[in-house]
Amino acid sequence: MAKMNALQEQLHKAGLAKKSKVAAVAREQGKAPSGPSEAKRDAERVREEKIERDRLLAAERKAQALAHELRAQARQIINDRKLPRKGEREYRFSAHGAIRTLLIDDDQARQLASGALVIVAVDDRFELLPRAAGDQVRQRDVAMIVVNHGQPTDAVASASAEDDAYYAQFKVPDDLLW
Repeated sequence: MAKMNALQEQLHKAGLAKKSKVAAVAREQGKAPSGPSEAKRDAERVREEKIERDRLLAAERKAQALAHELRAQARQIINDRKLPRKGEREYRFSAHGAIRTLLIDDDQARQLASGALVIVAVDDRFELLPRAAGDQVRQRDVAMIVVNHGQPTDAVASASAEDDAYYAQFKVPDDLLW
């Protein structure tokens, strides 16, 4: 049998450990590998992969919940701030690959053209909103904005400035009739 160390001898003499158990522990200590086994490394790698997968899944769920919450806020803004459509003038615009029509009055048509009003899509309907409410909707879900004749975005403004510079070299005759 393997030699017992001092602590094991004291435990055996005190009656707290049996001689066979002390010998088994000593044999086990002699056989113990110096580093972690392949199985332990694989188990640790699998555990780390699972933690990473769970973290990514939680982040994706959180992002989906945030997007859902923002869309709900945008819907609430639209329902609270939508303008009544009155009038018999047809205003046509392109949305979702089709030409759509809203019945509006002349004042609303002027406001749409000037950018004071925007048209938003919510569910299967289209609503008129004041510019301030449209900006709030844009902050939450830009895809809901369908018609916006207000301030151009930076990309459109820079392209427009380049086009203006190019076309400035061509003079339009004074007597041109459209």
